[in-house]
Amino acid sequence: MSSPISSLFIFSLFLISQLFCTSYGDVGTAAQYSPPYLPTKCYDTDPAQFPSNNHFAAAGDGIWDNGASCGREYLVRCISATVAGACKPDQTIQVKIVDYAFSTPTSPSVSGTTIVLSETAFGKVANLSANSINIEFQQ
Repeated sequence: MSSPISSLFIFSLFLISQLFCTSYGDVGTAAQYSPPYLPTKCYDTDPAQFPSNNHFAAAGDGIWDNGASCGREYLVRCISATVAGACKPDQTIQVKIVDYAFSTPTSPSVSGTTIVLSETAFGKVANLSANSINIEFQQ
């Protein structure tokens, strides 16, 4: 049986670990793409696939999962970029996967990234002048 002091000590360690742990997801890269966004690999020409806030994305090979990622939602935040000051601090967005990055109607700003964000979504977490950013993301 544990004593109240040892339980308090373990709980305190848990709280401290949460304070110093700033990463809760995976790390990857993101590019951006511009309209037109139709057709998509997931939902073809259905305009209802896009969230009203236009926070959507195309999945790169790392998360595409043979199309199983269609409809998945990810939390995304910019953590760094090659362009100084590109990340918008304290901005995390939720995006819906609607396409495959290698079949988008317009080419991504950079190929081979983990995720390709719509222009609106990219602009919410980073300056549009950046071609790509490093991101933290989680489903």
